[in-house]
Amino acid sequence: MSERPDNQLFDAYFTSRDMREIFSDRGRVQGMLDFEAGLARAESRVGVIPKEAVGPIEAACDAWQYDFELLGEAIASAGNSAIPLVKMLGKQIAASDAGAERHVHLGATSQDVMDTGLVLQLRDALDLIEGDLLALTNSLAEQAQNHALTPLAGRTWLQHATPVTLGMKIAGWLAALNRSRQRLQELKPRLLVLQFGGASGTLAALGDNALAVAEALAEELELELPEQPWHTHRDRLVEFGAVLGLVAGTLGKIGRDISLLMQTEAGEVFEPSAPGKGGSSTMPHKRNPVGAAVLIGAATRVPGLLSTLFSAMPQEHERSLGLWHAEWETLPEICCLVSGALQQALLIARGMEVDSERMLRNLDLTQGLVLAEAVSIVLSQRLGRDAAHHLLEQCCKRAVAEKRHLRAVLGDEPKVTAELSSDELDRLLDPANYLGQAKVWVERALAEHSRLSV
Repeated sequence: MSERPDNQLFDAYFTSRDMREIFSDRGRVQGMLDFEAGLARAESRVGVIPKEAVGPIEAACDAWQYDFELLGEAIASAGNSAIPLVKMLGKQIAASDAGAERHVHLGATSQDVMDTGLVLQLRDALDLIEGDLLALTNSLAEQAQNHALTPLAGRTWLQHATPVTLGMKIAGWLAALNRSRQRLQELKPRLLVLQFGGASGTLAALGDNALAVAEALAEELELELPEQPWHTHRDRLVEFGAVLGLVAGTLGKIGRDISLLMQTEAGEVFEPSAPGKGGSSTMPHKRNPVGAAVLIGAATRVPGLLSTLFSAMPQEHERSLGLWHAEWETLPEICCLVSGALQQALLIARGMEVDSERMLRNLDLTQGLVLAEAVSIVLSQRLGRDAAHHLLEQCCKRAVAEKRHLRAVLGDEPKVTAELSSDELDRLLDPANYLGQAKVWVERALAEHSRLSV
């Protein structure tokens, strides 16, 4: 029938359409119905229910046949979504085959339906996230390679430090995301598992057929069969949420860097422009980092949602009151926020605009001070560390006080010119000559990315 509208004006900005569809009312209901259809097939295979009952049950396991508004009203009284859905399912089956209705949901409990339905949704969500992460890391790898030798000011405590390269900065983003790709691969065997325990986790209602039905059900749904039901052991879901939290945090780091590089005073890297993107309601000149805002917003919101998952872990006995309920909307919302941030990050990575000339001008804003360390390191080998550091410190202070370039001050300092020639000073004060292992770090990050993406 009809699906209730989400009534969320910001969905297109903060999440992706595909992820919202996975966790829509229809997506949730279909996940639970897929469990019921799989259970019927599994129990038929084992001989617990007659084969002729499977067809009518499967035919009724289509979410479009159900009124979500009516289901929502029933949930308010039932306390979860599975209880009224199973009742509706039974009525739907009975309308065509009263005999088949007797065999629906046999041996299962409502949490089996909801948890396994959620796992099926999370499998689809994981596929979507992994696909976006691969596309994003591929784009970042390309940008890192293109800008491996593009110098810009390194910034520590928001102040100019020593030169780095844009490629090195991007390679840092790339490596962090690739670590999360690895984590997602590693958790799959723990996350994508069946939940099937019956009333208290023993599957007593199925007698001697219980384990055979569980094994067949896991095969039907293409899930792993865990060592036991996990009704009140939520580490599987929390682990997934935690890894998504790491993804959100890394994306937030990217958004923060991009937004700072886009500041008028920096003007070094920009999100791609598009008609109507990043404008102001009153200021025609504005070019706001609207994509970065989504990345930072997700990184800000996800930790609070993740804290709910962790807070809901100490669930009592064999089935929980309230703590389980606190999860229902939390993990899906984390998935939606991360998915939206990934979409925005993809747009930024693919269309990133770089002003390398501005980077060079900014490197010279301090008139050579960003390369004071380079001179100090060489002089320390000739004058001693403390003496060289003190000498450069005095020269830097003089350059600032006199508003002169450090190169000119050093050229006037006899203690410096006695040790360093004019050509040596020119070389030491060229940012391109003080990039250290930046290129190597990019190459190593790209090699690791290639290894993971085979």
